[in-house]
Amino acid sequence: MKFHAKRQILFLLISFLLIIPDYVTKQLAVQHLSDGTKIVVLKQVLYLLYIENRGAAFGVFQGAQYMFYLITVVVMGGILYIVNRIPEDKKYRPLYLVSVLIFAGAIGNFIDRLKQQYVVDFIYFSPIDFPVFNVADIYVTCGCALMIVLFLFYYKDDDFSFIKNGKQKKTMQEEG
Repeated sequence: MKFHAKRQILFLLISFLLIIPDYVTKQLAVQHLSDGTKIVVLKQVLYLLYIENRGAAFGVFQGAQYMFYLITVVVMGGILYIVNRIPEDKKYRPLYLVSVLIFAGAIGNFIDRLKQQYVVDFIYFSPIDFPVFNVADIYVTCGCALMIVLFLFYYKDDDFSFIKNGKQKKTMQEEG
């Protein structure tokens, strides 16, 4: 099996494994919190409570489900396109892992939207009155934050020539 095929299978397997805790925790939230129960995890810091989010992150764009379907499919397609083109070099493993996080988070919330027309959110961080979120949101947020750090401090512009032409730009040593 070619390297890219193995890597694609691994990408989908890891994504699936990440989706499981998201799905299970959402089901637990429905079972134990949908009746209005609020569980204090850390007093005045962290609570579990049930919210049906019909919008995007932080509750914006309420009720625009078809827009979310389209955006999710485009984002997932873009991630799969990039992952398929990432060079085998160890240098790109962080990009690969960040892509897995964002992809798994997008799929986790997409499943909710397709299944019930809303996303189950249940984690509330109260010190900054942060919007209620879920495990998939954590994946997407951490993945995006790490991607920004990678783009600002780890990768250089030339490191992304593979996106356009499918090949990594050769270094001076490799050419020489």
